[in-house]
Amino acid sequence: MPAFLIAYVRIVEKFNEKVGRIAMYLLFALMGVMLWGAFARSAWHPQVWTDEMGQFLLAGYFMLGGAYALQLGSAVRMDVFYSQWSDRTRAMVDAVTIFALLCYLAVLLWGGVESTQYALQYGERRSGLWRPYMAPVKIVMCIGILMMLLQCSCFLIRDIARLRGREI
Repeated sequence: MPAFLIAYVRIVEKFNEKVGRIAMYLLFALMGVMLWGAFARSAWHPQVWTDEMGQFLLAGYFMLGGAYALQLGSAVRMDVFYSQWSDRTRAMVDAVTIFALLCYLAVLLWGGVESTQYALQYGERRSGLWRPYMAPVKIVMCIGILMMLLQCSCFLIRDIARLRGREI
């Protein structure tokens, strides 16, 4: 494999690892917001922002940690036949499925960018009592989708290298 592809894979995987490890701490922020909301609900009147802020933090945690979870192999895989296949057959099947996933993520990113542009242009707000702006969470979702897209491209490069008899 060309050196620039090997460098690309290493840079993307290192970046996704760092962002994913930072995103893990959003779980503590989510727990703090939910704890505050539960305490406020029982001690005095409910806080209108805690439920929606919890949803936004969970979306950030899920989307920013998605590429790292893929990298760790945490995704669900049907292992009925997969474990019995040779490395070459696995790489071939993985390359086809990763290509399909890349197409899906590209369409998802396209829709996410259009939705983010709309939110920024018109100041879109969520309906409800708190009415937060939607642009920040949509931007985070687009970044997470882009990170997954890059991680899947790394998987495809690795699978092609494996099919050619080389490991990255």
